[in-house]
Amino acid sequence: MQTGSVPQTGKTTKPNLSFWQIWNMSFGFFGIQYGFGLQQANMSPIFRYLHADEASIPILWLAGPITGLIVQPIIGSISDRTWSTKWGRRKPFFLIGAIVTSLALFLMPNSSALWMAASLMWILDTGLNITQEPFRAFIGDKLNDKQRDLGFAVQSFFVGFGQTLANLMPTIFRLLGLTSTAVVAANVIPNSIKYPFYIGGIAVLLAVIWTMYTTNEYPPEDMEEFKRMKQKSSGISGAFNEIFHAFKEMPTTMKQLWWVKFFTWFALPLMWQYLTLAVARHAFNAPTAESPGFQEGTEWGNLCFAMFNVGCFTISFFLPAIANMIGRRATHAVFLTIGGLGFLSMLLSDDKYIFFVGMTLVGLSWGSILSMPYVLLSSSVPAERMGVYMGIFNGFIVVPQIVNNLTVQFFYPTLLKNDPRNALALAGVCLLLAAGACFLVKENRQSEEAAFPIEPGGN
Repeated sequence: MQTGSVPQTGKTTKPNLSFWQIWNMSFGFFGIQYGFGLQQANMSPIFRYLHADEASIPILWLAGPITGLIVQPIIGSISDRTWSTKWGRRKPFFLIGAIVTSLALFLMPNSSALWMAASLMWILDTGLNITQEPFRAFIGDKLNDKQRDLGFAVQSFFVGFGQTLANLMPTIFRLLGLTSTAVVAANVIPNSIKYPFYIGGIAVLLAVIWTMYTTNEYPPEDMEEFKRMKQKSSGISGAFNEIFHAFKEMPTTMKQLWWVKFFTWFALPLMWQYLTLAVARHAFNAPTAESPGFQEGTEWGNLCFAMFNVGCFTISFFLPAIANMIGRRATHAVFLTIGGLGFLSMLLSDDKYIFFVGMTLVGLSWGSILSMPYVLLSSSVPAERMGVYMGIFNGFIVVPQIVNNLTVQFFYPTLLKNDPRNALALAGVCLLLAAGACFLVKENRQSEEAAFPIEPGGN
């Protein structure tokens, strides 16, 4: 049941697709983002259940940015040069990544040792990145310029919905009486985490298969040029060559965005690493995984992440109008400031609702982070290089995360005084610095159709 007509080989105008065709082609993203939501809210508690030291948690998160930095540009470049009349261009990578992700999600909550969970984290992130990168390019492949905004809006909805549902699952299971908040035995991950991961393993596969079943792919617009490019640079070596040349031709505005992205993405991993632990320690008096209240604190941390995602996709509807009034650069600076103040507000009280409100404010900032930097880009991305450029720009996200993962362990005991809430305060300071760096970017009012938003996932 494939939807949409397939243009013939050669330069063609892509037809308008119906809303439900765009919905179907984006539905696989729902499963991917459910998986990311599970990872972001639950990996630090899993590591703590397996007796990881708080200071070492950032290094355990290194899998995400490393796999993103390596996998996404390579998969993007290879998929740019892939075409099969039976399987298409991006869909083979959807399926491979979904299978790897599903297996990792099923195995992760059954980890019996820290090394096992850390190893599965690498496998999980590899699968998510293999699947996510082609989905980003899929919008540009399938939609004409007039419909790209709608395509990204539908993807953004699935980003918010998938991650919010993942965050709510522990509470849903408890309300249904399927899990409890009893203290668990050492090295045992509770059912409130296990069940959502099992559902995620199924959801990723089913969602991706639905997109593959309902959506076709168009052949390359210029088949002769595609064949020449494929012969010139095929395989892994060709991919690296293409990445090198595309990097050299990076748009000026993209370069100017470096410090904005650096401070932003040094800050955000601190949230995923320490938010739930800060909630458990300060709002539920549970500094360790064995403390009464740690599981309840983990559940409340998931609810805080749910409000973070709700804030994100709610403000997304208003960002274009705000940007039209005060400019894109100023809009991004304002919302980064709001996010920074949201993190800093968590120092004001130990009440659990202060984290709830703070994360809602950070969610407003997250909505801008997912859109404004890409709207600020003014140069068009060539269609034949869409995948590789998205992978390269992802480097602006993963390099700061790698710096975070490698350095936080050294100053966590001293500067942050072994307190996860102080890590959130540092995230707030970094977002304020990112807001200031926005004014290093020379705003260009050229067409916004060149913007290709990168959805959330943490890597």
